[in-house]
Amino acid sequence: MAFAVVAHYRCAPADEATVRAALLRMRELTPAEPANLGYEVHAEVDRPGSFVLYERYTGRAGFEAHRETDHFGEFVVGCVLPLLTERTVTFAEVL
Repeated sequence: MAFAVVAHYRCAPADEATVRAALLRMRELTPAEPANLGYEVHAEVDRPGSFVLYERYTGRAGFEAHRETDHFGEFVVGCVLPLLTERTVTFAEVL
């Protein structure tokens, strides 16, 4: 069953460009993963430093494999997460 991830990220406006660049790099790299079905990055309108990610994978195992990639470690764990002031993640199965 397909697996979806919706993540809301917020950082200080001063860190917005850095977080945006890292998320856009993830958008370039993630679709090459075998289990990825889609990876969308959105900037919230009228809320500087706020992003929404919508990701789809063939299943939860595919998402877990995504978290083990070098690019996830470099761009999300190493760059984005330390700059966030708020983070919520919702996991869902596609009906």
